[in-house]
Amino acid sequence: MTGTSRRTVLAATAAAGLAVAAGAPAAHATTAGRTPTREPFGTLADGTKVYRWTLSNGGTRLRVLSYGGVVQSLEVPDRRGRTANVSLGFDNLADYAAKSPYFGGLIGRYGNRIAEGRFTLDGVTHQLPVNDGPNSLHGGDRGFDKRVWDVEPFTAHGEVGLVLSRTSPDGEAGYPGTLSVRVVYTLTARGEWRIDYSATTDRATVLNLTSHTYFNLAGEGSGSIDGHVLELAASRYTPVGATLIPTGELAKVARTPFDFRRAGVIGEAVRTPHEQIGYGQGIDHNYVLDKGLTSRPEYALTVTEPGSGRVMKMYTTEPGMQFYTGNFLDGTLTGTSGRVYRQGDAFCLESQHFPDSPNQPSFPSTVLRPGDTYRSTTVHAFSTR
Repeated sequence: MTGTSRRTVLAATAAAGLAVAAGAPAAHATTAGRTPTREPFGTLADGTKVYRWTLSNGGTRLRVLSYGGVVQSLEVPDRRGRTANVSLGFDNLADYAAKSPYFGGLIGRYGNRIAEGRFTLDGVTHQLPVNDGPNSLHGGDRGFDKRVWDVEPFTAHGEVGLVLSRTSPDGEAGYPGTLSVRVVYTLTARGEWRIDYSATTDRATVLNLTSHTYFNLAGEGSGSIDGHVLELAASRYTPVGATLIPTGELAKVARTPFDFRRAGVIGEAVRTPHEQIGYGQGIDHNYVLDKGLTSRPEYALTVTEPGSGRVMKMYTTEPGMQFYTGNFLDGTLTGTSGRVYRQGDAFCLESQHFPDSPNQPSFPSTVLRPGDTYRSTTVHAFSTR
């Protein structure tokens, strides 16, 4: 692709993020945030200790690992005030290290797929680890979700959170440039979970950070997400080929199973005959958000679970949203509830730039250059109905 610099996105400040999310119904009664707490969560094979941090605010409780920035659990109440963990994960470090399909992970350097694990930037071709058929997925076989992060807690202005940081050295996983990354997880007084990403580099590189949380709003381990209802503000999506790399087309969702412009039942869409559904064994596609790339997080989607009444709205600065319906969960993984996870037991909604953008000049650029700052913000707002 050309050397055009990735457009710098100005992330919202804490106040701006709250103002944007204020369009959503108040999730829970406002409560004072408690100081984040830390506890041991195991030791890696190389002797590195891993910790689990717990954040509570506004009726939401978030548990985060220093390993991979992993969201190990996310607890929110239902319409009767009963709290449940709505994210998939493991109860031990060994499973995260050995077999996690990115459960709750902080993804980088590049969220989603890059064709053949290769891209050319400023005339130089860079080869990445290939870990998804012929392609590189989520930063390769040892991406940011498999690295230990420095973590600093904070409590301020009614909010609680964690600042996660690390330096990714030049050449790590084949990517050019020494990258300094800072990711802030915040729980607001309204119980919203906000993620603010920022990064700088000393050499031109490509970057696409996201969170890979698997959600089931009925509760982790409760079974299929088929009955969840999704409304997604996207009129187009990026069709893929057999290895799930975008063809380059921005196709209309109209008259396809990918049309969630009006709220639709996820299970009905997944079971609709369509060549694209066959490629992904379900939905595993990037949606082109109607709002485009924005300087502040704007509305993208609403997911509702009718049985519990739980609702999650997402606001983001990103131009794309990967919707994945847990197609490759196969009953071999046992979660925090002690129940196995089967196909369709969770969904992911990953705010992002488009897959394979480094090889698709018509897609929004993911190039980051020295002197520029990568910024991105996504807000998850919880409520009930």
